[in-house]
Amino acid sequence: MSDPATPRSLAEDLRVRDDAALTVLLRSRPDLITPVPTDLTQLATRAGTRASVVRALERLDRFALQTAEALAVAADPATYGELLALMAGDEGDPAVTGALPHALGTLREQALVWGADDRLRLVRTARELLAPSQQHPSPTGLGPTVQEATAGMSPGRIQEIVTAAGLPSTHDAVSAVSALTALFTDRARMTALLADAPEESLEVLARLVWGPPYGQVTADPAARLRWLLDRGLLLPTAPGTVVLPREVALHLRAGRAHRATEPLAPPVEPAATHRPQIVDTTAAGQAYTALATVEELLKDWDEGGPSVLRAGGLSVRDLKRTAVALDVPEPVAVFWVELAYAAGLLASDGEADERFAATPAHDEWLEQPVAQRWARLAQAWLTATRTAGVVGGRDTKDRTLSALGPGLDRSAAPEVRHRVLTLLAGLPEGASPSAESVLARLRWERPLRGPQRDDDLRSRLAQWTLNEAELLGVTGRGALSAHGRALLGAPRPKPVPEEPVGPGDKLPVHHRHTPHPEPLSAAEQAVASAAAARLLAPLLPEPLDHVLLQADLTAVAPGPLQRPLADTLDVLADVESKGGATVYRFTPGSVRRALDAGRSASDLHAFLAEHSRTPVPQPLAYLIDDVARRHGHLRVGAASAYVRCDDDAVLNEILADKRAAGLRLRRLAPTVLAAQADPAALLEGLRAMGFAPAAESAQGDVLITRADAHRTPPRTAPEPVPDGPPTPDATLLAAAIRAIRAGDLASTTPRKPSADTAPVTGGDLPRTTSAETLATMQAAVLTGGALWIGYVNAEGAASQRVIAPVRVEGGFVTAYDHTADEVRTYPLHRITGVAELADDQL
Repeated sequence: MSDPATPRSLAEDLRVRDDAALTVLLRSRPDLITPVPTDLTQLATRAGTRASVVRALERLDRFALQTAEALAVAADPATYGELLALMAGDEGDPAVTGALPHALGTLREQALVWGADDRLRLVRTARELLAPSQQHPSPTGLGPTVQEATAGMSPGRIQEIVTAAGLPSTHDAVSAVSALTALFTDRARMTALLADAPEESLEVLARLVWGPPYGQVTADPAARLRWLLDRGLLLPTAPGTVVLPREVALHLRAGRAHRATEPLAPPVEPAATHRPQIVDTTAAGQAYTALATVEELLKDWDEGGPSVLRAGGLSVRDLKRTAVALDVPEPVAVFWVELAYAAGLLASDGEADERFAATPAHDEWLEQPVAQRWARLAQAWLTATRTAGVVGGRDTKDRTLSALGPGLDRSAAPEVRHRVLTLLAGLPEGASPSAESVLARLRWERPLRGPQRDDDLRSRLAQWTLNEAELLGVTGRGALSAHGRALLGAPRPKPVPEEPVGPGDKLPVHHRHTPHPEPLSAAEQAVASAAAARLLAPLLPEPLDHVLLQADLTAVAPGPLQRPLADTLDVLADVESKGGATVYRFTPGSVRRALDAGRSASDLHAFLAEHSRTPVPQPLAYLIDDVARRHGHLRVGAASAYVRCDDDAVLNEILADKRAAGLRLRRLAPTVLAAQADPAALLEGLRAMGFAPAAESAQGDVLITRADAHRTPPRTAPEPVPDGPPTPDATLLAAAIRAIRAGDLASTTPRKPSADTAPVTGGDLPRTTSAETLATMQAAVLTGGALWIGYVNAEGAASQRVIAPVRVEGGFVTAYDHTADEVRTYPLHRITGVAELADDQL
């Protein structure tokens, strides 16, 4: 008889695990908890489904995946010694020997492997996915076993192979295959057999040994192939196709299942080291530039930005214009546009002529302190699934992906960003990594399988993360800044110990593979963002309240300006150049713009005198007075449109000007002209002729136009697209495990046999009549016994429960529910049936 403690199935293996082990399983494979399984049998069934197993395999690191691949080509079940031999080979490998228990523990934790060390079993679905076949070759490069390869071979041919291999003939094919397998797995006898092989035959084996194990032969094979075929070292699988048996390949490989095992995570190598202060100040400068760029983008789209394409998104022409306005390459412009959208500062207005514009949240954002504004952008970038890097590529329907358009979500993006920054946080302060070592580490942690090898999205996401983190000021000179570390919620790194020199020393810190940290909750993210803002604030330049006016009609801002000053100066002057100092130029058009916004000449003079560290130059004062004297002299209103002016000579001049022909003006009165054009076109036409008209309302008041006139309705930031089910929190895990245990108790507790009731099995609900149910309940109240019941709730969901009835009255039973661990009341009419439990079960 088998040991009763030895599990016979994955369900039994899960049943003996404690709550901590089940918690690890459900946290690492959250798809198993949606919805919560009714019992451990259902949990085991769900853990063995193809979709769930594929998802779990894709999240294994390279060595754990190699361990699973080795188990897929081992015997079922296999011992730990057999697995170690496949991983370390005949010569052994100390690194593999030290890392294998952790890898096997990972597979056990995730319910991909079950059983004791002397009977290790890979979940059947995982074995089907990883076992070698001609259609789906194994990453190990191994072929089928001798038994599998000879399954369709005639008994006579098998006996011929046995004889040619120097083995005695047998009475049946089964024993012949067993004898051939024993020969191929015996190192000494195989060495002796191959010692007599021709050199050309050994060369054939050398080409097939590491895979692929299949080759082509003609109907009349050459002598070097015939020698191998006669002795079963190559076996036919189809006409013209032969395969190297697994046992032969393992002998030639010295027992190794993989050509190269990778038990240690590749280290993230520092490419350069800078003083932490330099890193922080560089990152802070870039953070301020990032804020200025986003503000400039939104200011450019303040009165309504580019039109939304019919399929959604930004046109190529508008993207080029935006890139020119921001003075950045187009891919960088895409990043800033998508960042503003992810932060909820930018959206489409939803009008008939749909355009992109700033949202009301943008105005609230502008009122926040500078460091908090940066933290909001950085947090939006860290958690967004929209990926600017894929813009310009093609979707599954071969359509071009456009900025702000659909199809840009990549659910893996937040996890990759978080992981890349975590790797940077593990380096000494001020150390910047080489991109190649970061990518190598990520590929080890999540190796690609199958068709994914052609599209390494994670590597591209990692490269984009390194570039975007630098643009945003999370890193400086490639190293993680202090405020970037705080944003991540990572502690300061500890000094790296010296490399081990003795055989008994532990692995270096950078070679250890630690589990990925749990993602921050919303509350933790808010705390981390606030901490990052506090660290960044002292590094940002203080806004100035002054400029330097110059005689050439320019003003120089030697640093960032306070917001009211910057807003007014943006209206009053045009930006001529940007950099460490911003140069503004005053022109008639810019002064008229300020007057249109409701400022008077005296207001402008007072503003400049207050905020200039130098006297107001005379040419600038003359410019303001000259434009103000002519501003509003003409009035444009709606007739379709009209022009009125107290000086009829000015109107005569307009009528005589050939450039006014397109406006189709005619005189209505000595001081009034009517036009066929609309007021906006009339204003632009007169300004192009050199006049300075002002718009007026129906009451004759001058209309004041402001730059921030257009906003979208309230919009929420785009929600990230989850990468599968979310990781359950501790509360949900505890409740789920409690429910699973309860359901398992109800389904596995033995019942007393009864001649009056139909037999039941663990998966069926008990069925009894109402009278039998009531009588059994009343008897249990008197004896204090426990019962197994079937219950259907108000939604029609059926469940099994173990209860100890306390009171039965009024059509209800009050009982202590062992499955819920609390006292509950159940309507008797919802109980399908009842059965007594065997003694000593609770």
